[in-house]
Amino acid sequence: MSKIKAVIFDMDGVLIEAKEWHYEALNRALKLFGMEITRYEHLTTFDGLPTREKLKMLSLDRGLPQSLHTFINELKQQYTMEIVYSLCKPRFHHEYALSRLRNEGYRMAVCSNSIRNSIEVMMQKSALENYLEFYISNEDVKRGKPDPEMYNKAISKLKLEPKECMIVEDNENGIKAARASGANVMVVSEVDEVNYENIKNHISRFEKEN
Repeated sequence: MSKIKAVIFDMDGVLIEAKEWHYEALNRALKLFGMEITRYEHLTTFDGLPTREKLKMLSLDRGLPQSLHTFINELKQQYTMEIVYSLCKPRFHHEYALSRLRNEGYRMAVCSNSIRNSIEVMMQKSALENYLEFYISNEDVKRGKPDPEMYNKAISKLKLEPKECMIVEDNENGIKAARASGANVMVVSEVDEVNYENIKNHISRFEKEN
């Protein structure tokens, strides 16, 4: 029986209700160039991908000029931060869960397809930064999710085996990356499912299965 020693969290849709923020921010930037992503496309195709990957796809599918990628990306990050500073606030059940887990000796980290600055600001604004050992962003890897590189890197940094870790994920790209790392994967559909009781129940179940 493998004992789980660490919990690695995705951020958007897991610790932060930011899916809509990214959707709104990117569309606001794209609209300046007469382009938009529908909500259906966002949920079925683009959710969880780094902005640079979304822009590459839009260039292939819709002819978005590649010369605009850097400008749109920077604009999107700026719009995202405006929303974050306005709406990102602590959630009691997340603070409670991470506080209890840390007191029980679990190690915790965040792996997100967001840029590092976004992760740092969101974790600070949500009052979770003090519970986490480190963050891995899309700037710290060559390939973002669905590639498992960032989860492999986190597990290696923790000096643990994959089966000693549980990853909490919510979207298809993240779930693929988490499963490919060999870790135990807790799948959630919304941030409210990321609570102490649910996390502990999953840990117990995985420890029995392993």
